Amino acid sequence: MAEAMQYPDLVVVGAGLFGLTVAQQAAERCGASVRVIDIRDHIGGNAYSYFDEETGAEIHKYGAHLFHTSNARVWEYVNRFTEFTDYVHRVYATHDGEVYPLPTNLGTINQFFRAHYTPAEAKALIEEQAGELAGTDPQNLNDKGIQLIGRPLYEAFIKNYTAKQWQTDPADLPADIIKRLPVRYNYDNRYFKDTWEGLPKDGYTAWMERMVADPRIEVSLGVDFFDESQPFNKAALQAAGVPVVYTGPIDRYFDYALGDLKWRTVDFKEVRYDEDDHFGCPVMNFSDADVPYTRAIEFKNFNPERREQQNHERTVVWEEYSRFAERGDEPYYPINTEADKALYERYAELAAAEPKTVFGGRLGTYKYYDMHNVIDTALTAFDEQVLPLIAD
Repeated sequence: MAEAMQYPDLVVVGAGLFGLTVAQQAAERCGASVRVIDIRDHIGGNAYSYFDEETGAEIHKYGAHLFHTSNARVWEYVNRFTEFTDYVHRVYATHDGEVYPLPTNLGTINQFFRAHYTPAEAKALIEEQAGELAGTDPQNLNDKGIQLIGRPLYEAFIKNYTAKQWQTDPADLPADIIKRLPVRYNYDNRYFKDTWEGLPKDGYTAWMERMVADPRIEVSLGVDFFDESQPFNKAALQAAGVPVVYTGPIDRYFDYALGDLKWRTVDFKEVRYDEDDHFGCPVMNFSDADVPYTRAIEFKNFNPERREQQNHERTVVWEEYSRFAERGDEPYYPINTEADKALYERYAELAAAEPKTVFGGRLGTYKYYDMHNVIDTALTAFDEQVLPLIAD
């Protein structure tokens, strides 16, 4: 007679930051045995990185990942697994053959208008250039952008960039996409305003590996949750009553029964240059419509502290192209139209009826999260949802 399958106390589907945080907490706080599975061949989800042999640069495989937070609980938690550099993120944009600092600040304004405005003068100018939209609360992105930074700056730096990013006329996009677009009437061009900011000193993957170094956690890569030929599949775990934390696409979990949720994806084109430094900064936006990509990432420049270990004769740049995702593409950003939000709510109702499955992360909740948000929601979900399941 075949021996019955011995399942762990918890199965986590997806080895991204949400899943790894939950797994780490389950093992540490409950002494639970945890199996983490992921269809990819690496841990870390979209935060995964690797080192490029030729240049010595740390490549962020799924696009630039910058850690920043003002959440003390999250900062204390992540510092258990990695030290951070003192990196401060700053972005520049090329428009009409000239490079400007972003986000819009007094330096951007004075350079653009070839002026030397004081903060008060610049603020008055922007209000004047917002025209009839000044003081209003527009509901589409186009008008909101004009209201925030005036028509000339909006059309130079936001309009075409956003159209490339979303493949949609900004007049047809909701205003909340850029409601927090910063405008600074001083020369501060620090991109984030959080209390803490930096990059993991020895890379993202080393950080994630430490999170699952507990012997009670086993990680299985290249494993499809929906493949019934492997033991940790959806049907088998449900039949055995094993608690599951699911961080994959919520519509996929229910076999797209209500329809597909819409996402944007990103394609990358790698370019290598026979020089030490091509852009002089980590991220260069391209604001004009005649450049097909939205931005370029030069990975070397995220880690100037590693200069001695890098190749000064070659550098690697990734150009980033945005488009609508189809099934099989890597989903990055939820489209979040009203129809998509309504469809997600219907899926969320189905999810709530799954007694031993907790849905989390970007894909499982159809939300865009920064890394610190993912960790914060994972810590909360563990306390409120996962811990009771393990206790049962």
